[in-house]
Amino acid sequence: MSTPTRRLTVAQALVRFLSAQYTERDGVRHRLIAGTWGIFGHGNVAGVGQALLEAGEEAMPFHQGRNEQAMVHAAVGYARQLDRLSAQAVTTSIGPGATNLVTGAALATINRLPVLLLPGDYFASHAPDPLLQQLEHPTEADVSVNDTLRPVSRYFDRVTRPEALIPSALNAMRVLADPAETGAVTLALPQDVQAEAYDWPEEFFAERVWHVRRPAPDPYELTAAVAAIRAAERPLIVAGGGVHHSRAEEALKEFVDATGIPVASTQAGKGSLRHDHPADLGGIGHTGTAVSDDLARTADLVIGVGTRYTDFTTASGTLFQNPDVRFVNLNITAFDAHKLAARTLVCDARAGLTALTEALADHRVNSVYEAEYGVGKDRWDAVVDAAFTAADENAVPTQTQVLGALDAVVGDEDVVINAAGSLPGDLHKLWRARSPRQYHLEYGYSCMGYEIPAAIGVQHATPDTPVWALVGDGTYLMMPTEIVTAVQEGLPINLLLIQNHGYASIGGLSESVGGERFGTAYRYRAADGTFSGAPLPVDLAANAGSLGMAVLRAKTVRELREALATARTSDRPTCVYVETDTAGATAPPAEAWWDVPVAATASREAAVRAREEYDREVTARRPHL
Repeated sequence: MSTPTRRLTVAQALVRFLSAQYTERDGVRHRLIAGTWGIFGHGNVAGVGQALLEAGEEAMPFHQGRNEQAMVHAAVGYARQLDRLSAQAVTTSIGPGATNLVTGAALATINRLPVLLLPGDYFASHAPDPLLQQLEHPTEADVSVNDTLRPVSRYFDRVTRPEALIPSALNAMRVLADPAETGAVTLALPQDVQAEAYDWPEEFFAERVWHVRRPAPDPYELTAAVAAIRAAERPLIVAGGGVHHSRAEEALKEFVDATGIPVASTQAGKGSLRHDHPADLGGIGHTGTAVSDDLARTADLVIGVGTRYTDFTTASGTLFQNPDVRFVNLNITAFDAHKLAARTLVCDARAGLTALTEALADHRVNSVYEAEYGVGKDRWDAVVDAAFTAADENAVPTQTQVLGALDAVVGDEDVVINAAGSLPGDLHKLWRARSPRQYHLEYGYSCMGYEIPAAIGVQHATPDTPVWALVGDGTYLMMPTEIVTAVQEGLPINLLLIQNHGYASIGGLSESVGGERFGTAYRYRAADGTFSGAPLPVDLAANAGSLGMAVLRAKTVRELREALATARTSDRPTCVYVETDTAGATAPPAEAWWDVPVAATASREAAVRAREEYDREVTARRPHL
């Protein structure tokens, strides 16, 4: 009996296969690959491009991008908004189109977010070598520029024969749908193979559902974790992005309500509890709140939930100072669970938190400890009020007052997106997250240029959601290109564009480490050759308008709040442009250290002083063994 087959090109077969892939968790199904972003060139136009055209929008929706890196950012924003249960693909030509994927791929993999990359590649037959944009390696003929994607991909394959697509495509879906393994997945597609016909088994195109598991904690690990929690007098939860990915927010709330253990959050985990929950202490680490960092220094048990403990979270190893501090890490990956010599709970966040709540049914922290962190929370709330509030409504706003104006306008359903510059620190300290998806900070890779395309991805994922991309002038100049995409597709994203004439965050860091803000201002060259002249006469608002956005300019706090309210109700992409008062009040200073090595020898006094301070701070670092 012969197996039924269908004759298609490799590209046509891949698109048809992708259109039949689904994820399922908790009984709810999602398209695994819900659409494809693309920019076409000779390496994919006749293969994947033709296949997408032939398949049609219903089988595989197509999104036209302007920059390959930005297309990956949009896909990542989409996947994050949908808790990694649905993803998008990105197709490019060979050469620079493919290498432009590398930054986006690194961002996706570092943040554990799924995206499928389909770059074109050289001819598998080598018939016309060297073709346009092909890298010729003198000793390894099978190397192409796409090999740059190997270290930033969770799975990589080059499909050099039609039949090789079947196992490769199945492995790609397995990794994308796996909550412990997910990240960027790359299938490099030689352009001659894309267009080659093959008789495919019909079974390859059958609907396939990938179950996204919720592994329960091991009984032995659970017993040990419960014992550690019962023995702790000053426990602290560090909530990371895994809480959101698992949709474990309600399970975390139930655990905290039952035990009284306070919660500090990483950038990825902020919003795990509402800001007004009595146990929510806000951000932790170098950009954390005073109450979170004070408790972290004295905690005898730190319970990490879905966090990978970056240097910002641990204050470069200086934050957790209690001599007796121990760690319990609940994480779906053993790699992260074992960090800081922790007791491990290798399991799904929601399943683990639910099991802990049941096992600790009669346990609660001391009421004195609850009162202590309650007082600290109230004090920090007053700090936020002061940072957000302007004494003069007709004055030029500071950056924190810009955030205060936005806070006054947004609803619980709004999503606020940021990634780089001085804003992540201000937001982590000050933003009052009102819902699990409102706070969308990409701080695993902190990639300038992420915000605008990510806003498009979030808007694709949840069309009726008000979305805000918060962008400084430095980030805007990196990648404003996808404004055109938002205009083309009628996506009413909101761009809050803040002009402060340079790299404010790195300028401040430079000053603190003896760099004297060298090379961080957007200014004319002065007579001494430095960039210390007058500010450049750029008009970023005019640029956004030229790309098709509606533009609202605000000069005062009052005008800003009015412009933000107008933008929120707009049915088209809208930019609110504001120049901030950089000499006015700024965000509260860092409550914990961050290790940026300072020159060990220098002739300039600023660097000498900075090194002296560095040598004092670094002595606080401790290993957790």
